Amino acid sequence: MATLALSLAGQFAGGIVGGPFGATLGRALGALAGSVIDGAIFGEEQQQTLPAPFALQGSSEGGVIPRIYGWNRVTGNIIWATNLERQSIQNTGSKGMSDAPDEQIVANFAVGLCEGEVAHLGRIWADGRLLETQGLNFRFYSGDQSQTADSLIVAKQGVQNTPAYRGLCYLVFEGLPLTEFGNRIPNISVELCRVVGDLEPSIKAITVIPGSTEFGYDPVPRVRIVSPGKTVSENANQLGQTSDWSISIDELQALCPNLKHVALVVAWFGDDLRCGQCKIQPRVEVSTKNIPDTSWVVSGNTRAQVPLMTQYEGGPAYGGTPSDNSVLAAIADLKSRGFKVTLYPFVMMDIAHGNGLTDPYTGTVGQSAYPWRGRITCAPAPGQPGSPDGTGALDAQVSTFTGSATVADFSNGSDTINYSGPEEWGYRRMILHYAKLAQLAGGIDAMLIGSELRGLTWLRNGPTSFPFVDDLIELAADVRGIVGPSTKLSYGADWSEYAGLQPPDAPGDKIFHLDALWASSAIDAVGIDNYMPLSDWRGVEEEPDAAVAKHPYQLDYLQANIAGGEGFDWYYASDADRENAIRTPITDGVGGEPWLWRLKDIKNWWSNAHHNRVGGVRDAVATPWVPQSKPIWFTELGCGAVDKGANQPNVFGDAKSAENARPYFSSGVADPHIQRQFLRAHHQWWQAGSPGFDPGNNPDSTQYAGQMLDPERIYVWTWDARPYPAFPSREDVWSDGPNHVSGHWLTGRLG
Repeated sequence: MATLALSLAGQFAGGIVGGPFGATLGRALGALAGSVIDGAIFGEEQQQTLPAPFALQGSSEGGVIPRIYGWNRVTGNIIWATNLERQSIQNTGSKGMSDAPDEQIVANFAVGLCEGEVAHLGRIWADGRLLETQGLNFRFYSGDQSQTADSLIVAKQGVQNTPAYRGLCYLVFEGLPLTEFGNRIPNISVELCRVVGDLEPSIKAITVIPGSTEFGYDPVPRVRIVSPGKTVSENANQLGQTSDWSISIDELQALCPNLKHVALVVAWFGDDLRCGQCKIQPRVEVSTKNIPDTSWVVSGNTRAQVPLMTQYEGGPAYGGTPSDNSVLAAIADLKSRGFKVTLYPFVMMDIAHGNGLTDPYTGTVGQSAYPWRGRITCAPAPGQPGSPDGTGALDAQVSTFTGSATVADFSNGSDTINYSGPEEWGYRRMILHYAKLAQLAGGIDAMLIGSELRGLTWLRNGPTSFPFVDDLIELAADVRGIVGPSTKLSYGADWSEYAGLQPPDAPGDKIFHLDALWASSAIDAVGIDNYMPLSDWRGVEEEPDAAVAKHPYQLDYLQANIAGGEGFDWYYASDADRENAIRTPITDGVGGEPWLWRLKDIKNWWSNAHHNRVGGVRDAVATPWVPQSKPIWFTELGCGAVDKGANQPNVFGDAKSAENARPYFSSGVADPHIQRQFLRAHHQWWQAGSPGFDPGNNPDSTQYAGQMLDPERIYVWTWDARPYPAFPSREDVWSDGPNHVSGHWLTGRLG
């Protein structure tokens, strides 16, 4: 009926406009439109044509099976498929009216990829477009020699006719919808990693950052509502329906098969280098965020109750403090994967450029921008006129920094910790908060009560008394009372801090200022953030170390400097001496204890009693440290992926920070190989079973069952919860992406 009516109407209208030709054309167009309407009302539904299943995908016999090393993107070859199938779908519009087809074409097929065994499946592309895998039914076979036959292929072909494809890495897709691929099987390519080195299996512990990410530790993908009807991803920046955390930790777990310990870094922020004025607080990126089904809360505070992050180049200088609920979720996820969790509260300094704060080191206006936490000190700083260091006047400043929060001030909420103590933001409040959060999480394996607060632990109110160290001892006891005896506690001392204080104004003195902390019954291990140099390479014709190494990557050269070289055999007395390679031997004259002055002589420090030297005189009575009484942990071990990184592993590149630097004699060019060699050198030196391991490097204790350095507690710095390559490439989301190229990250480099 519509065909007849519209053809006549078209003929009439066309005749008026275009005469006889217009009438003919109008009749044809009207008939075409009418036939569409008639078909929709009276006709049968058009059947979708099933195309040949292998329209664009290769399916050749006798093809070469690729063998991959490290990371590769591989295009697959179909090794099995069924005929394409129609599948009913439920899709209704408003008031129950159908607004989409009620069936779709799907495919069942297997894609052979490469020779196994493969450690990790990364991203998948279909017809060159990144495939969102959330909700798809697919299975990955790594190609090991024990894999069993796929259940779908068995169901279709029978047990006797289904190989397990052992030694072949392959994917099976079950019911893959083909609508967006023109109802044909798309061309599949995948990102795979086959680990071939010895570093990845040797990693037993690692830190996870960034520490400053409001919801980046949440395993649940979250969206942020930016305006009515418009959302953006909050924590799923690589695959829209899978959280960054899940992608990143999946990869970490696959690449490091022997990983046991994960240290989760969580940051609060300091706002002043003067300890008497410094507040340690959680901070947020922006004042408002609308994220369905969750909200930001830390220590019972909403984002409206804490300071905003300072601004740098038009955006927040850092991400915000992780929301308590995301930390709880991350701990639960790590534990469900079989990892032992170490909670690592971390102080970052949010001091902007152009600040009006008095610098304790110079007395001038303007503190260093975004500095290292180890620079927090008294005001004026030690060595400056009027400094309270060495006097009782210091106590008030240190006490203000530490704060007066007590265990009784904290109580458990449903997914946060509530605080009811004094209106202050002292250091105790941060650490006790995370101790309670660890308790709320059902317990954790270990916790640090801080790290690298060198500028505070070195402060004295007498010749051998250190008020902040006393505060740490009291704090450790309070944390122990919260977390119980099964959670191990330590403090991560800087590599220049752990062994004692050598006062600049009395270089012949040595005071073991942390020994009372290490000896405390609440502390289980001596923590060292180990960034000691393993090379002194210049890249010049007159190379100082040319007699012992051909190049800076030489493993035995790097290992020889773990307990040798700079900081062990010799030191540079000045910058000029370093420039001219004038090395001064480390000796102790008549004292006979050269290990006192050797930062790298961990074994002798651990094995011997400690006697302070004040005024150059050795105390007759030893400090509380009992030789070999506790294991050592490397609470951090890392090296930048930068030219000559092993010369000065502690420095890093960050344009906004006053700490921005490159290693001695470095060109600043990215060099991930030296980072890898640095870590390999350490793991092979300390871990039994490694090539050439010498038991003398890491002796057994006579006081406890274990080695000097716990080989399972070498926490490598660092892995990022932001997955590669979204980080560092998504600079629209994260401003620190440019730092990755030469930084300490292992994300994007392992494998």
